[in-house]
Amino acid sequence: MSQQNNQNEINKTPSNGMLHKMKVSLFVNRLTNWYFSKNALPYWCILALDSLAILFAGIVATYIAEGGDTLANHFWGYFFTFVCTLPLFMVGMRIFHTYSGIMRYSSFVDLIRISAALVLGYLLNCLLLWILPGDYLYKISLEGIIVMLFISMCEMWTMRILVKYMYDSTFAVDIRTPVFILGVRQGGIALAKSMRNDHPSQYVVKGFTTIEEDVVGRYLLGCEVYPYDEKLISIMHSMNVKTLFISPLVTDQFLEMLDMIDKLTAAGIKIMMMPKAQWWDGKSNIRHQMMREVDIEDLLPRDKIEVDMDAIGKLLSGRTILITGAAGSIGSEMVKQISVYHPARLVLVDAAETPMHDVRLFMSKNYADIPCQTIVTSITNATRMEHIFSAYHPDYVFHAAALKQVPSCEFFPMEAVRTNVIGTDNMLHAAIECGVKRVVCLSTDKAAYPINAMGISKAMMEHVIYANARVAAERGGTVICCTRYGNVMCSRGSVIPLFIDQIKAGKPITITDPNMTRFLMNLDEAVDLVKFAFEHANPGDLFIQKADASTIGDLAKAVQQLFGDTGTNIIGTRHGEKLYETLMTREERLRSEDMGNYYRVAADSRDLNYDKFVVNGEVHTMADEAYTSHNTKRLDVEGTVKKILTTDYVQEELKKSGK
Repeated sequence: MSQQNNQNEINKTPSNGMLHKMKVSLFVNRLTNWYFSKNALPYWCILALDSLAILFAGIVATYIAEGGDTLANHFWGYFFTFVCTLPLFMVGMRIFHTYSGIMRYSSFVDLIRISAALVLGYLLNCLLLWILPGDYLYKISLEGIIVMLFISMCEMWTMRILVKYMYDSTFAVDIRTPVFILGVRQGGIALAKSMRNDHPSQYVVKGFTTIEEDVVGRYLLGCEVYPYDEKLISIMHSMNVKTLFISPLVTDQFLEMLDMIDKLTAAGIKIMMMPKAQWWDGKSNIRHQMMREVDIEDLLPRDKIEVDMDAIGKLLSGRTILITGAAGSIGSEMVKQISVYHPARLVLVDAAETPMHDVRLFMSKNYADIPCQTIVTSITNATRMEHIFSAYHPDYVFHAAALKQVPSCEFFPMEAVRTNVIGTDNMLHAAIECGVKRVVCLSTDKAAYPINAMGISKAMMEHVIYANARVAAERGGTVICCTRYGNVMCSRGSVIPLFIDQIKAGKPITITDPNMTRFLMNLDEAVDLVKFAFEHANPGDLFIQKADASTIGDLAKAVQQLFGDTGTNIIGTRHGEKLYETLMTREERLRSEDMGNYYRVAADSRDLNYDKFVVNGEVHTMADEAYTSHNTKRLDVEGTVKKILTTDYVQEELKKSGK
C-alpha cells in the first residue's frame, strides 16, 4: 500500500525534464522582460553580441570550407585567428555605428549599415592575412571568407529582426488608431497608403467599405471590403474600430445618405473628412493628415460657414499684400500659403534680419515670378510705416508682428508695449490713411483675463484694434478685425522643440506644472483662422477657433513616447504663467456667434451716448462660463501624440532620429 502511494506521488510530481523546461522558460521570460523594460542595451553589450556572431560564423565557415578534420585538428589556431581579427571588424562597426542604435527599433537602414561594416571588416582582414606571414595566423580560403561573411551577416540581421519582432508583437504598446475607409477607388487606396507610409503611424486600416456592390467581399491591401449598410456598424464594433475616413471622391454620396450618418454618429463613430476648403483634384497626392474630424452638426443639411478658398484666391490674386512679422512662425507660413494665389506683390516686414533673409531666399527659389519686397524694420517706427504704406499701397494687410514670449515681456514690459500696442497703432493708422481694404490682426489667448505683461499688452492691442476699426468703419473704408488663437505647436517659443532637444541631449525634460493646460493648434489651423477672419469679418469682429487642449504633463509624456523617456524635472511656474488659458471671456461669450469650427465675437458698435440704447427685460452682463483650456475638449496622452504628429516639425525630427 505504501509503495502504491509513493508511486502515485511520483506520478503527480513533474519530471526532471519538465522542471528543467519550466526553469528555462521562466529564465527566458525574466530575461526578455528585463531587456524590454530597459531603454536600450549598453553599447558594449551589442558590440559583444556582434563579436560572438562573427566568431561563430568563422568556426562554421571553416568547417564548411576546410572540412571537419581540419577544424578539429587546428581548432584553437583558427579560434585565435578569428579573435585577433575582431578589432578590424570593430573598425567597420565604429565607422557605420552598427552598435549605437536600439535593436528593437531596427530598420532597413540599420541592416544596410551592418552589411557595409562587415564588408569593410572582411576586406581589412583579407589585407591583413595577405600581408602577414603564414606562421602568425591561419590562412582562410576565399571561399571560407565569403561563407563567413554571409553567415555573420545573416546572424546579425536575424538577431535584430527577432528582437524587433518580439518587441512589436509582445511588448510594444500599439498607439495606432484602427480605422475603416469609405471608398475603394483612387481616393480610398491613396488614404490607406498614406497611413502605411507614415512613420510613426497614427492609424492602421482594418477594412474598407463601399457603396459599390461589385467589389464587396474582395481584399485591398490585405483588408476586406465590406458593404456600406447597417451591418457595417456591428462589424466595426466587433473589430474595435471607432473611426471612419471618408474618401474625397465619395463625400457627396456620403452626405446624401443621412440615415446612415445618423446611425454612425449614434453609435459613436468618429467621422474624418476633408474640409471643402482643402479641395482635391483627384490627381495630386492625398494625405490622411488633410482629413479633419467633423461634428454631427457639420453633417446636417444646412448652410455651412467655412473657408471659401476660391473666394479668398480671387481676392488675393493680383493684389498687393503686406504682412508684418513675416519672418515669424505664423507670418512665414502665411507667406507660403498666400503665395499660392499669385498676388501682384508681397511686401514683407519684420525686425529680424536673418529670418527675413531666409524668407527672401524661399521666395526667390519657389516663387521667383512674384515681386517680393523684404523690409527689415520695426513697426514701432511710425514714420517708416507711413513711408512703406505710401510707397506700395497694399490692398490687404495681415498683422502678425508681436513680442510674444511671456518671461521676456515680464522683464522688458515697455518693449512689449512699444511693439504690441504702439506698433499696432502705427500700422493701423498708416493702413487707414492709405485706404487699405482689409486688415487682419493676430492676437493670443493670453489677452483674455491677462495677468502678465505680454497678455496685458496684447489685450491693449485688441482695444487699439477695436478703436481703429470704429474710426475706419465711420469713414466707410478699411475693415479691421482681429483673431485670437491658443498655443501654436512647434512655433518659436513652443515647449515641444525644447522637449525634443532635451531628450536628444539625454537630459530630463523640464516642465513647469504638470496640471497646467494649454490649447494645442498647428500652424495650418492658425492660418486657417486668419483666412476665415479675412473672408467673414465685419469691422471690429474678433474670431476664435475652437481648439483641443492638454495638460503640460500629458504633453511631456506624449513627446517622450515618440522620442524616448529621459525623465522629467518639475521646475515650477515661470514669471507670468497661468494655470489655464482663456480664448473667450464670459463677457465676450455673451455676444458670440457659433460658426462651426469658429466663434465670432461681434464688436460693441455703440457710441458713448448710452441713453440712446434701451434694453427690454433682464440685463445680462456675462455668460455662465468662459471658453478655456480647462473646459474645452481635453486630450489624453494618446490623443496628444496624434495631435503633435500633425506638425511638420515633429515629423521631420522623427525622421532625423530614425524613428
